Amino acid sequence: MIAVAALLPLAVISSCGATSNETPSGWAQLPEIISRITPPTFPARDFPVTDYHAVGDGQTDCTAAFEQAIRACSESGGGRVLVPQGVFLTGAIHLKPNVNLHLTRNATILFSKDPRKFLPVVYTRFEGVECMNYSPFIYAYDVDNIAITGSGTLDGQAGNDAWWPWKGNADDGWKSGEPHQKNDRDKLFQMAEAGVPVAERVFGEDHYLRPNFIQFYKCTNILIDSVTIKRSPMWEIHPVLSENVIVQNVKIISHGPNNDGCNPESSKNVLIRNSYFDTGDDCIAIKSGRNTDGRRVNVASENIIVQGCTMKDGHGGVVIGSEMSGSCRNVFVEDCVMDSPNLERALRIKTNSIRGGVVENVYMRNVTVGEVSDAVIRINFNYEEGDAGDFTPMVRDIYVS
Repeated sequence: MIAVAALLPLAVISSCGATSNETPSGWAQLPEIISRITPPTFPARDFPVTDYHAVGDGQTDCTAAFEQAIRACSESGGGRVLVPQGVFLTGAIHLKPNVNLHLTRNATILFSKDPRKFLPVVYTRFEGVECMNYSPFIYAYDVDNIAITGSGTLDGQAGNDAWWPWKGNADDGWKSGEPHQKNDRDKLFQMAEAGVPVAERVFGEDHYLRPNFIQFYKCTNILIDSVTIKRSPMWEIHPVLSENVIVQNVKIISHGPNNDGCNPESSKNVLIRNSYFDTGDDCIAIKSGRNTDGRRVNVASENIIVQGCTMKDGHGGVVIGSEMSGSCRNVFVEDCVMDSPNLERALRIKTNSIRGGVVENVYMRNVTVGEVSDAVIRINFNYEEGDAGDFTPMVRDIYVS
């Protein structure tokens, strides 16, 4: 194993390319930032989904049972929606205030392969652009005090026969002549550039933009703790415009296209710790909106903390971008292990002059990097569209020790 400290005794990268051996003062901010990030609390009441006619046989549609249990829990002042041992098939799950979705040992929530089970469309983001699209598998909008906890499994059932072919790659199950995401993705990006209102950017049925697994949009006080997540259509955990977020003790194993592990976007005070990532894309990718749409919303991601995580396969261990038009600041990464022949990079920043934005105050220490296939640190200013725009990005004050 090669520690980053052995490879780079101290690297300080600024916008002017200067280097220094001074210890960065940014680490002194960390205890105060962590003190602001507190887990939500819930009343000691349980609402078993089986009380609402859920059947854990892996075949019975339990969508209505989850909806009823969540509503009853929230309307009673909150508590745990309890998923017992068994396999519970469902469509979209929408959390409400003061609800902790708790999976007991040997409990699995199995999400349907039928896209119609994730309708009607909801207000969401696809690759950093706001739109109306299929509901994420677990979703909340403008909700306070929510959680997903327990030692069970969230299984999206995505694979070469569901969701992944929409990427348009033969390796992911797509066959020549079948529809895929390209036309819809291009159309969405064009609509955003033209300033089309979000309410009119409607996709969903008969379109091919994959939903995220877990997305909490404009939410506060969020906890995701100890669950295993696998087989996602694309991004796995995606808090957007949210604050006070804790992701801990989570195991993510999902090797599909764009299967990023945890992507905080335009969010503040986010703690990701003691989690395991084995992914088909970036393990953790910090984002803040894409191009014109990102500048319209104009909310940075800030105070993002990654501690004690293990990164196995993936395009990058901790990545910033490429959707970073709203900027990103104050990122702290420490005490992690990144090691796999299928892990391409440890720290990566990816942007271009169409994205724009500022990345600043990134601190990384005590990270052990074993094997990576490309580079320990890579900063790419010509990602995807290349140097074709007027919004020159800025990357400054990156400290690795």
